Amino acid sequence: MTLKHKGPLVKKSMTTINYVILAAGKGTRMRSAKPKVLHRLAGRSMLQHVVTAVDALGESKKIIVTGHGAPLVEEQFDDVNTLFVQQKEQLGTAHAVQMALPALCDDAVVVVLYGDVPLIRPATIKRLLQVVGDKSIGLLTITLDDPQGYGRIVRNSTGAITSIVEQKDASSEQLTINEVNTGVLALSAKQLRQWLPKIDNNNAQGEYYLTDLIALAVQADVAVLSVNPETAAEVEGVNSRLQLSQLERTFQRQRALRLMESGTTLADPARFDVRGELVAGTDNFIDINCIFEGTVTIGNNVTIGPNCCIINSSIGDGAQIKANTIIEESVVGDQSIVGPFARLRPGTTLGCNAKIGNFVETKKVIVGDGSKINHLSYVGDAQLGENVNIGAGTITCNYDGVNKHKTLLGDGVFVGSNSTLVAPIQINQGGFVAAGSTVTTAVPADSLAVGRAKQRNIDGWRRPVKNNRDK
Repeated sequence: MTLKHKGPLVKKSMTTINYVILAAGKGTRMRSAKPKVLHRLAGRSMLQHVVTAVDALGESKKIIVTGHGAPLVEEQFDDVNTLFVQQKEQLGTAHAVQMALPALCDDAVVVVLYGDVPLIRPATIKRLLQVVGDKSIGLLTITLDDPQGYGRIVRNSTGAITSIVEQKDASSEQLTINEVNTGVLALSAKQLRQWLPKIDNNNAQGEYYLTDLIALAVQADVAVLSVNPETAAEVEGVNSRLQLSQLERTFQRQRALRLMESGTTLADPARFDVRGELVAGTDNFIDINCIFEGTVTIGNNVTIGPNCCIINSSIGDGAQIKANTIIEESVVGDQSIVGPFARLRPGTTLGCNAKIGNFVETKKVIVGDGSKINHLSYVGDAQLGENVNIGAGTITCNYDGVNKHKTLLGDGVFVGSNSTLVAPIQINQGGFVAAGSTVTTAVPADSLAVGRAKQRNIDGWRRPVKNNRDK
């Protein structure tokens, strides 16, 4: 029989929560100089995923136990609510938590988490906290078809948890148990202080096991109440790059499923990556190999072609993002078209019905409603009014080697192909720039600017001939 908790058993007076996150391991199998917990999953370090899950439950104290590469870990997390303690010798999980004891609040409920178990959900942590009381602690367990490598959950005839046995110390009968320990548990700081000193290293590994707390709790007549995660992915740890890649795909499949359930079509959910937060409306279509980084918002009826990368940007309703386009820290207005092979650099804002065509690069540009930059152009540090047309091959010369300067184009301006606009410059409403011009001074409203060198035709000119010595 398995005891399953359906709600708080004891009304707790303790409200302070401390999180102890174990992040000291070197991760030998990662074959890396970088601390294991700093390896990235979905664009963020594994440790950052755990910290984010904790932070989602409200402001609380976090104690991160570091070891290998401690300075690298510590510089990643500059938070007034985060403390670091070092486990200089790797003597086991109980020893790691022992390092955190002095930093714990006396009246706290303590949750022990792992920096290399990145997909733990806030809801699961919350359910674990609900079972902690004066006479109970919480333990996260899961039943696996293949429990190889995990500590087994030992229960008595009534279904109560009595101990955890590590695989290397388990009997042949205990090895048949499929319910396993995830390592995640919650209990009071008072209980931790009382029981941790009683743990010894008399086991096959010669380590101080945190799992020995369970038997000590039972001896003290404290109930060990199990909570189960929704999916196995929540409690999967990472010890190698292969495991990291497998967990990455699991994470991305979950995100793809949620996105499709909310009303977006994915051409292939297996070729889709979110590395941050993606919020989307309905009736969108996303083609293969698209990457979304940071915070990205997509409206309704948006089409995104293959091989696009969108970073910290907002895409308006009805917009079309064509193949191989990169959009970073930009805003794309409703019904606008971008690409293919376009690059919107930070600070680009497109109005409604704007168009940025193939091989166009923009930076710090405001493009008014209905304006177009169709082909092979660079436009930076500029402001375009409504219904402006920029011809192919146009560039704004916005940098003089020291400072950046602005280009201002009024409503209805037309810039011919292969033109050079040397900033600072203003072309007023309705102004025209003839193709092939270099424009260095302001253009009045409704005027034509022609800035070309005078053409000369040389009669009798002979073509060059190939020198015999070059044969």
